[in-house]
Amino acid sequence: MKFLTPDEKAVLLEKATERPFTGEYVNFDKNGTYTCKQCGNPLYRSESKFKSDCGWPSFDDAIPGAIKRIPDADGHRIEIVCANCGGHLGHVFEGEGFTSKNTRYCVNSISINFTPVKVETLKLYQTAIFAGGCFWGVEHLMQQNPGVISVVSGYIGGAVDHPTYREVCSHTTGHAEAVRVTYDPSKTDYETLAKLFFEIHDPTQKDGQGPDIGNQYRSGIFYNSTEQKAVAEKLIDLLRAKGLDVVTEVTPATTFWEAEDAHQDHYVREGTQPYCHRYTKRF
Repeated sequence: MKFLTPDEKAVLLEKATERPFTGEYVNFDKNGTYTCKQCGNPLYRSESKFKSDCGWPSFDDAIPGAIKRIPDADGHRIEIVCANCGGHLGHVFEGEGFTSKNTRYCVNSISINFTPVKVETLKLYQTAIFAGGCFWGVEHLMQQNPGVISVVSGYIGGAVDHPTYREVCSHTTGHAEAVRVTYDPSKTDYETLAKLFFEIHDPTQKDGQGPDIGNQYRSGIFYNSTEQKAVAEKLIDLLRAKGLDVVTEVTPATTFWEAEDAHQDHYVREGTQPYCHRYTKRF
């Protein structure tokens, strides 16, 4: 644990609140990761930070498993603490409409540190988009792969802008539930992720996955480059050579619409495991 100043102790340990608009990260927009000042646990990434004009740093998403929510002593608000050391960070609010995730983690600057990411590193990150049934399960299992930076649940492949979960489930938009995986190619590669995708869902089930039936649950790979397309087709050929009747669609990536906040990090928040996704070795 880091040595804390009296002011840091007042917030992190005694749950005080710093005065609004006084923290160093209120109007701060550099690329990097925000960590707990007491234990160094990574909490938020810069892409989740947004300007809310509330007087404290605001984030609409947290690193999976990094934050714990507990009822505040005032009986009305929800306190957020570091899941590793329990240090007080601030409060979380929902339904305010600041971003599409409709969530605001209101954090004291004095509770966090910032670690910048070099521009060269950011340019190296790549993305992959997979659809394989309910995005909750695909997201959860993809998050556990070494080299994965983030996994976001969303919708792709439809004809409506800014689709909602209700609209997608009505089968009127044409979207598939999917995940966008951001990864560090120095630690993993697209083929590794694509293999994992084929091993955590059933690529032979058409328009569904397990008990979830419907076109939004179809199996699909949405490629961002000709290289990704070639890898996907190669793996499908390998699986078919093994006797699997693969129905996975391979199509160019179109606009990926992030799903509502309630659909992000579902199994991390619930503390449960996927009900229709499991690992099956196929390669």
